[in-house]
Amino acid sequence: MSKIEAGKLFTDDPAAAKQAPVWLPMPARPTLVDFFQLRFNQIRNNLPFPPGHHVIQSASLAMQAGQKEETILACLLHDLGLWLIKPDHGWWGAQLVEPYVSEKISWAIRYHQALRFYPDSSVGYEYPEMYLHMFGPDYRPSAHIEAAYHYARNHPWYMEARLITLYDDYSFSRDVAPSIEPFIDIINRHFKQPPEGLGCDNSPVAHMWRTIMDPDRPV
Repeated sequence: MSKIEAGKLFTDDPAAAKQAPVWLPMPARPTLVDFFQLRFNQIRNNLPFPPGHHVIQSASLAMQAGQKEETILACLLHDLGLWLIKPDHGWWGAQLVEPYVSEKISWAIRYHQALRFYPDSSVGYEYPEMYLHMFGPDYRPSAHIEAAYHYARNHPWYMEARLITLYDDYSFSRDVAPSIEPFIDIINRHFKQPPEGLGCDNSPVAHMWRTIMDPDRPV
């Protein structure tokens, strides 16, 4: 027996579970909140968690710590690129939101990917224990990641990206579905929602949002 839940088809039948997910249709003029509710809160690319759940938790930690709204929004958006692709997700994620947020926010999203591999005791950021299990104790990031780290480390906006890594927490409960509701006012103030709808506004990244709308479209 199957059921529609949060935009995706779930089933108790193991054979049916291997079938492609059924995505609920998006509104004619989709907003960022619509993408969270109908796409980002579902698992994609064989990730162990839905990117939407993870970034909502990260933004919640930043909000609880009293961070400014732009930092909270950067945390909320920082791993959305994972829904599209795993390699260089920081670059993909920054490009995805670049037309709609401040330059500082997109910069922070781009460079958090490199900074997460390098500790910074000044803010209490340690190398994540999870990375030891994911990559192994002898793992060394690629040359372009190391170069991006050194560039970002000496940039005036370094701390904007570093704060994302500080709240980039993976220890959330899989039994809890985080809500986008606490962040709607921040989104309205700092995310330039196109009136035509994301993916419908002819921006340089509209094609990326259209791919998320219908990720299994054959052509």
